[in-house]
Amino acid sequence: MIDRRNVLSALGATAAFGGFIPLAARAAGARDPRLVVIVLRGALDGLTAAPPAGDPDYATVRAQFAMPDALPLDSMFSVHPSLTNFARQYKAGQAILIHAAASPYRDRSHFDGQDVLESGMTAPGHTDSGWLNRFLQTLPSGGKINPRGLGVGAVTPLVIRGNAPVLGWAPSTLKPVDADLPPRLLNLYQASDPMLANVLTEAIATGKIANGYSGMSKGAGGGPGDPQTMIAMAQGAARLLAAEDGPRICALSFEGWDTHAAETARLKTLLGGLDGALGAFEQTLGPAWQDTAVLVVTEFGRTVAVNGTQGTDHGTAAAAFLTGGAVKGGRVIADWPGLKPAQLYQTRDLMPTTDLRAVAKGLMVSLYDAPTSALADKVFPDSIDVKPMMGLVS
Repeated sequence: MIDRRNVLSALGATAAFGGFIPLAARAAGARDPRLVVIVLRGALDGLTAAPPAGDPDYATVRAQFAMPDALPLDSMFSVHPSLTNFARQYKAGQAILIHAAASPYRDRSHFDGQDVLESGMTAPGHTDSGWLNRFLQTLPSGGKINPRGLGVGAVTPLVIRGNAPVLGWAPSTLKPVDADLPPRLLNLYQASDPMLANVLTEAIATGKIANGYSGMSKGAGGGPGDPQTMIAMAQGAARLLAAEDGPRICALSFEGWDTHAAETARLKTLLGGLDGALGAFEQTLGPAWQDTAVLVVTEFGRTVAVNGTQGTDHGTAAAAFLTGGAVKGGRVIADWPGLKPAQLYQTRDLMPTTDLRAVAKGLMVSLYDAPTSALADKVFPDSIDVKPMMGLVS
């Protein structure tokens, strides 16, 4: 049985792309790599998610958001106390904190910032495809890795939209349908439209794999920013990625990260959901976790100064997170710019010193042996000066 949302979501994906999940294909050696990109929509406050406690100016600029229970990573950086799974993965050598990171975007529009982050272009409005989809297009058909992806969410994230085939799935918050509805629909379509019947069969199979059930789905919970929804999205994605004939490259979109007011309580909930999702990927992928890298990014950071409603406004650099069994972790990557007024971007934001495109390129080269020329030309156009960040994968 499958609920209404999963029927429609998987049906639309398979109908649009003419097929189900791809056959498994292995990269060089024994590794069967998975690359997952999680986009946090709304701009993450990196100074709260990953406080630079060792910076002598941090306690002054963020006195209102003091976190004595932050989880230390090293002598300089900690992470929010809600990020217990990430901290554990870090200590196990499977996670990296990347701080003061940003896309090429330097203004403060959510829409334009997300466009640049996900399209891989240097400015907004230039494409309707994403860099992860264009990377899929560079993978040789019938080669070591099958060029097909997975987009998770009510709307397929821009980062994985494009000409390469993508399977779409989203967890449902709706009441499950009656158990006899799918077979009744199949009987109807088999008699009247065999092609649609095949698509529906595949859609039902997708929902069953993603939900991990053969009976009733419990649903995902609430809407944008709900921790249970994030965890359900991660669990479904992980089940599809872990399948022997499943996709190997995936994008998820987590909504609701705009924290203009009451940031302390809001981020505690949001980061708890993100951390639960990271734990769900690790647990649900099982042995496939060892071949997986999960990159968490956002469109931009938030202001260093706290505003009058105990929140933060649109900023520039933020923190990114990289975790997975394939990650060479247990370290922080940060060319730390400092928090003095003269060290800030436009005297208000954390200065960006790491290009997120370099991180993505490094993962593609290390996991998939991607040629750097294709990354600079097709995946991230006009980025020849942005070299892949090597050493991210063990």
